Amino acid sequence: MNEILIVEDDRNISELINMALKRQNYKCYCAYDGEAAADMIENRHFDLILLDVMLPKIDGYELIEYIKNFETPVIFITAKSSINDKVKGLKLGADDYITKPFEIAELQARVEVVLRRYNKSLSIIQSGDITINTESRVVLKNGVPVDLTLKEYEMLLLFVRNKNIALYREMIYENVWQGEYCGNSRTVDLHIQRLRKKLDLHDRIVSVFKVGYRFVG
Repeated sequence: MNEILIVEDDRNISELINMALKRQNYKCYCAYDGEAAADMIENRHFDLILLDVMLPKIDGYELIEYIKNFETPVIFITAKSSINDKVKGLKLGADDYITKPFEIAELQARVEVVLRRYNKSLSIIQSGDITINTESRVVLKNGVPVDLTLKEYEMLLLFVRNKNIALYREMIYENVWQGEYCGNSRTVDLHIQRLRKKLDLHDRIVSVFKVGYRFVG
């Protein structure tokens, strides 16, 4: 299980990130100032650090200089959104830079990309009787392979990584098809029907009135 340190002084944001990443089977730890984070980094190995810039005691720019000694990947998450701030963060060694406010789905995707870059991403995801191998893109139901199209596979992955969250049709479409959602499109609903049938998920992919769908974990 990948271990991620969240260094964020806003406890509401920290908890939001914590909950979102736990749903993706990451083990998370939280530090609320730069000094506490430095102590944790010294005493424990992390696979990834999510780092705010404006922190009490030691700010993110100072802390990343210390983190370099441990060769741990870093994603800056900050309200400092100017190009100069972003360039500074990347030049200091950050692997990515996300500005607040951000969408949770975007954060989850960027975390996965950075971990994959360092060969630290989880290749096996288990959800009930469903097993997903993200390297081979093989999906098993009770140990038996199930043939899914690329879009069905990506939709399943999106649901499993966002268990028990109501996902808007727009969000599903934009994440799976990488395009702008057309309000009268039945594409999402048709793919949901096929996914339910192929994996017997009629009781786990539930419709949410006037919103979209929720995957019951």
